[in-house]
Amino acid sequence: MRMYEDTYRHKGLRRKLTDLVKEKGITDQRVLDAINTVPRHFFLDSAFDEVAYEDRAFPIGVEQTISQPYTVAYQTQLLDVKPFEKVLEIGTGSAYQSSILAELRAQVYTVERQKQLFENNKKFAYIKKYPNIKFFYGDGYEGLPTYAPFDKILITAAAPFIPPKLVEQLKPGGKMVLPLGEYTGVQVMTRLTRLKDGSVSEEQFDNFSFVEMKEGKNP
Repeated sequence: MRMYEDTYRHKGLRRKLTDLVKEKGITDQRVLDAINTVPRHFFLDSAFDEVAYEDRAFPIGVEQTISQPYTVAYQTQLLDVKPFEKVLEIGTGSAYQSSILAELRAQVYTVERQKQLFENNKKFAYIKKYPNIKFFYGDGYEGLPTYAPFDKILITAAAPFIPPKLVEQLKPGGKMVLPLGEYTGVQVMTRLTRLKDGSVSEEQFDNFSFVEMKEGKNP
């Protein structure tokens, strides 16, 4: 059961978390403000209320996790989201990352392959605050060709290779951020930019550890 009360205590813990994420190297004030605004404990079962603002991942069911806040902030900062940009997110999970993107005023199109998580988010009252998030049940490797092209794409699971269909759904000049590598080891946070000729340039950053990006849908 989720909690929907945001107390002074929660807000104080959120400020401390935001300060910690800043100390770890996040410099984009818009991202820090979003971390400080979105009540992370709303996205977890009430049993996690005492630890919801620790900088670590937690299970959310069906072998998925809510990412560490620093990881969410790191990916978001690399993506460099501008207001009203169309952002495709692969792996909705708890919808915490989706909400951070929505706080940055992006138009968020988020895809989840786990039917249970997709259904949970449809019933999640807090999410109704963000009419700029559209939820889809589908295979992340396929993306959303009907809604393409996108300004930015964010993958929130370990991708063993760069999904070619997602590259095709990027605008020229568009960027994709993904943890690249087999999920059994560490992944390298990677940022791709699609060039005008259709090719991509690639930048590599720090190592992270994500759950596996799987193909298909899980009913």
